[in-house]
Amino acid sequence: MRSLLVLFASAASAKVMDKLASVPKGWSEVRQASPDEPVTLRVGLQQQHAAALEQAVIEISTPGHPNYGMHMSRDQVKAYTAPTEKSVSSVVSWLAESGVKSSVNNDWITFTTSVKTANDLLDANFSWYQYQEGGSPKLRTLSYSVPDELSANIDLIQPTTRFGQLGAKRSTIFEMQVLEPEEEDTIKATMAVEAADCNPSRITPACLKSLYNIKYKASPEGNLVAFSSYLEEYARYADLQSFETQYLAEASGQNFSVELVNGGLNDQASRDDSGEANLDVQYVLAISAPVPILEYSTGGRGPLVPTHDQPGPSTNEPYLEFLTYLLDQPDSALPQTISTSYGEEEQSVPADYALKVCNMFMQLGARGVSVLFSSGDSGPGDSCIRESDQAPYFQPTFPAGCPYVTSVGATYNIEPEQGVSFSSGGFSSLHAQPAWQKDAVNAYLESIGSTYSAYFNASNRGIPDVAAQGSRFVVIDKGRTALLSGTSASSPVFAGVVALLNAARKSQGQPPLGFLNPWLYNNSAALIDITSGYGSGCSGNSAFRNGARWNATAGWDPVTGLGTPDFPKLLAAAAPGVENA
Repeated sequence: MRSLLVLFASAASAKVMDKLASVPKGWSEVRQASPDEPVTLRVGLQQQHAAALEQAVIEISTPGHPNYGMHMSRDQVKAYTAPTEKSVSSVVSWLAESGVKSSVNNDWITFTTSVKTANDLLDANFSWYQYQEGGSPKLRTLSYSVPDELSANIDLIQPTTRFGQLGAKRSTIFEMQVLEPEEEDTIKATMAVEAADCNPSRITPACLKSLYNIKYKASPEGNLVAFSSYLEEYARYADLQSFETQYLAEASGQNFSVELVNGGLNDQASRDDSGEANLDVQYVLAISAPVPILEYSTGGRGPLVPTHDQPGPSTNEPYLEFLTYLLDQPDSALPQTISTSYGEEEQSVPADYALKVCNMFMQLGARGVSVLFSSGDSGPGDSCIRESDQAPYFQPTFPAGCPYVTSVGATYNIEPEQGVSFSSGGFSSLHAQPAWQKDAVNAYLESIGSTYSAYFNASNRGIPDVAAQGSRFVVIDKGRTALLSGTSASSPVFAGVVALLNAARKSQGQPPLGFLNPWLYNNSAALIDITSGYGSGCSGNSAFRNGARWNATAGWDPVTGLGTPDFPKLLAAAAPGVENA
């Protein structure tokens, strides 16, 4: 009787945590869920010392601060992120009163129960929904609530109102061109003649090292650089071996290791796309060899709020699963640098989900990990429609808009290097402008006056932070030579640079750079300022007659950020006295 009374009291005084006005476009209800069908949910609890952790991370990451470089251990971070004992016990007790067993992992509680019990607990109505283009049906509800007395303890419960479905990849590859055999032969022939000379029609490892003046060879001991693979893409050992033979002889024989996360695989015989994963491993290696390389292969797909440009099926990556795994790793197992070449519209990701994920990237920074993401491949945006009111508005990207990742835009051409038209940039709709970015970004805003001011929030975080070449990279994929373009290429290149800087610091007994952005903005003179080119988009929106574009200009801009690597200067700033040789 007591359990029933508790349930009735909760339903009578409950806070609605999330509610959709209707079934999202492209979806339809198949049937009501049976009362006894199982459902597994995760409760994200409010962290006890989130603001204090953020302040500590800024101090750890700001050059000149007494705490600079004093990164935290796993247990120290967990002490900050832990919820109060009362928060944990109250939620666990609330579940237990309905006969639900749960497991606690710091600020996460996971439980499996029946649909009937979940409906009663959350004042929900779980049903099966199907996306019109196919894929497996999803068990979701259009709203959910929690008792008023628990609402202050809970950040989110998911998957509940989050409609997502299997679908095509959403890496940030802008274009992939598989070459014919005679075109491959031409590239190989000119490679032998041109060596390190750069040809904008095809970017190779030798070209990048020459362009950015990278001569430093790191020690492999105690260093590790990683990249993330999602959506059933797997880097291929045989392709890497061929790439080394043809384009990177000095790294011949170096391979990569793989860790499987959340049911991820390492299917070397997969017939699915592998261009993204091969691009990542081949160009992380091209810059950072012989630093050991690790691929995280993560299964599952994250939640999606359907929009004009991403109506479904879901292509959002399962960051929560990956980051929970990574943050549980012992300190000795973490890489110093991670590159990820996936992203989507910021507005397509539920705000509570996006903020929770950003907090987890911040935790990695606290532990000394540099996290880099491609900025995206749509300039200011694609449809440039704000879903909340259908107004014209630029489309910042996720997770690039999170202040605790380093967002990497793209360039092309050599003399001069220019911002490339697809390079995404702009201003977050979720995150305020960080202090470390204020001077650089405000100088740009002053230079453009009121241009486009109705279409972005000028007081928010600006992206990207930096840039690197991103057009027509020579890649070996499934035994064939291809040319790939996108910020998918620029992120692993810049991550390779950071891996070298971290290795140089280690050789001096210094800690890794960790969360990069305060250091980068403090050392902007060590980057090559890109002052020509533009990022374009919004061409399908009648509010922008000829589309919209951000221009690359002197100083920071929303196409190339602070600029591209000037490696000797970056090395001198990160590890004074280490020679670029």
